[in-house]
Amino acid sequence: MKNSIVVFQGMKVRRELYKDEWYFSVVDVIGVLTNSKNPRNYWKVLKHRLNEEGSNETVTNCNQLKLPAEDGKLRLTDCANVETLFRIIQSIPSPNANKFKLWLAKVGYERIQEIENPELAQKRMKELYKLKGYSNAWIEKRVRGIAVRDELTDEWNQRGVKTNKEYSILTAEISKATFGLTPSEYKELKGLKRENLRDHMNDLELIFNMLGEAATTEMTKNKDAQGFDESKEAAQEGGEVAGEARKDLEKRSGKKIITNENFLEKPEKVKGLDKKS
Repeated sequence: MKNSIVVFQGMKVRRELYKDEWYFSVVDVIGVLTNSKNPRNYWKVLKHRLNEEGSNETVTNCNQLKLPAEDGKLRLTDCANVETLFRIIQSIPSPNANKFKLWLAKVGYERIQEIENPELAQKRMKELYKLKGYSNAWIEKRVRGIAVRDELTDEWNQRGVKTNKEYSILTAEISKATFGLTPSEYKELKGLKRENLRDHMNDLELIFNMLGEAATTEMTKNKDAQGFDESKEAAQEGGEVAGEARKDLEKRSGKKIITNENFLEKPEKVKGLDKKS
């Protein structure tokens, strides 16, 4: 990407578009702010200090993304979005801090706008999907699916489900009951690795995925499920609702809903995905 490097006062900062927002190399940012000869070591010490001070969430919010190194090879690098970088910058004494924040707000301006106005984020997300070749009908289902997922995770959070591991297990239970496959098995079927599974589902796969999660939300509320174990039971039942509906449609239509098709480098096939079983 031609915009993968931006420049602040003559110093390069690498960045990568991840989950539809800019993530910047933390080491590069530290180099700009501190003029340290070893910004990697500085970041190592700072991470340790943040963890000790109870700011481990800031460190956790950093993602390792592959960025071009000095030798031209792509290497995993700690990266953070604008929001997380602002927190990191507060922990670094530097005369450049305020100037850098203004610059960062400018180069990450789109994300700042989205934080203030979530509708812009949705609009921008739709535009990105269109550029990738997705149809308008598919995009509307994908956006609706995100809303359904958010409602479910909010419900889980209020009922004591907190860790990422618990969320993953509950999601796997819904998927297994809906499609007969866990998300990891589904990704393997479609030949995916780091890609988002839902971005590679066709219209009907998205619909039944939504049904499983919406049904789980209703089951969770109706049962007043509390904690992980009760939420797991609700997830299994919600997935079973969608699974039975899927099997019924497959029986009546004579076509399989689950497909190994994906959208990798095949935007021209988007409209034809539902033709294959």
